[in-house]
Amino acid sequence: MIKDLRPPFVRLNDFNPDELFKDLKTPCYVIDEKGLIYDGEILKRVSEESGARILLAQKAFSNFNLYNVIEPYIYGTEASGLYEARLGREEMPNKEVHVFCAAYRDDEIDEVISYADHIIFNSINQLKKFGSRVKEAGKEVGVRINPEYSTQPGHEIYDPCSSGSRLGITIADFKDNMTPELLGLLDGIHFHTLCQQNSDDLEATLNVVIEKFGSYFKDLKWINFGGGHHITRFDYDIDRLIRCIKLVKDKYNVEVYLEPGEAVVLNAGFLLTRVLDTFNKNGQKFAIVDTSAACHFPDVIEMPFLPPLYKADLESNNIDYRIGCPTCLTGDVIGNYKFDSDLKENEMLIFGDMALYTTCKNNTFNGMPLPDIYVLHNDNSIEKLTSFGYNDFKYRLGKMN
Repeated sequence: MIKDLRPPFVRLNDFNPDELFKDLKTPCYVIDEKGLIYDGEILKRVSEESGARILLAQKAFSNFNLYNVIEPYIYGTEASGLYEARLGREEMPNKEVHVFCAAYRDDEIDEVISYADHIIFNSINQLKKFGSRVKEAGKEVGVRINPEYSTQPGHEIYDPCSSGSRLGITIADFKDNMTPELLGLLDGIHFHTLCQQNSDDLEATLNVVIEKFGSYFKDLKWINFGGGHHITRFDYDIDRLIRCIKLVKDKYNVEVYLEPGEAVVLNAGFLLTRVLDTFNKNGQKFAIVDTSAACHFPDVIEMPFLPPLYKADLESNNIDYRIGCPTCLTGDVIGNYKFDSDLKENEMLIFGDMALYTTCKNNTFNGMPLPDIYVLHNDNSIEKLTSFGYNDFKYRLGKMN
């Protein structure tokens, strides 16, 4: 399914992208400052009307040069381990840092504690091992629960409630092993079961969470609804989300946290690429571009999904191209798109929704260069944030002579 096309390409209507981007070497990422503000204003409404505290899940977006744009709209950052926790503390020093990891290392836990405000454990064993140390440091302790209620069948790789999931404590484990002493360590409960979903799935999940775990909520300070909430998508039911938040806040007298990643930067970036070659094969038109799905936006293959492409996929168009990449991986294909006219060598293509799970997730498979990163400011000026070259590929694999 193609993601929401509206916001990214409304922004491109402000100017001639071929002219604006003509001097940028492709492939490259362009993060859209106006898109970040667009998303931030929606999140601000949720916070103001519900009282929820919204965190940036850095696993989706870690471009810290833009944290100053995001910071006014959020309460803090969420991290998945030591480096993200440090990044959140360094780049938003006046905001909260929350950390969840499936298991913490003995040689890292003290440093994690030094950066974090909330530390969330995935198992009762880890709570037993580190919980008291966290409390003694004056930080808050939580555990992740697994309500065993799946709302995204068919996507097990992204479904924390799928059969065999390692994530979260089930109610059976909770009842059997959560002693009064361990309960006394808890400041909060965390659940994360969604992925790019609307608030009806949150509501259904929340009903199960309350039914199974609600009796343990009376002495808590907070409940964290996790991520996967597509709050800034054009068809997201914000009013239902606000009702869910208020229900929990009012019923249990707790703070409610949300930690979306995608929603903070949804449709707030582009990936620019150019056509290297076109040909026909077995009745299919192909265009090979200078980027790689496997390297530069791997969720296209892992999810999988078809990213929006500027001036393509319109019903009136009838020239079908399969957009492929230069690597040796047969499946390194972005997808099929329709165009008004034949694609030409060196023609620029602009993919949307490229701020999330791209710059923080890319790789150099096949020796593919990492794309440079730019920011498109509100005044349509462009600033280069960073660039990469051969040494970035070589010296991540061995030492410099």
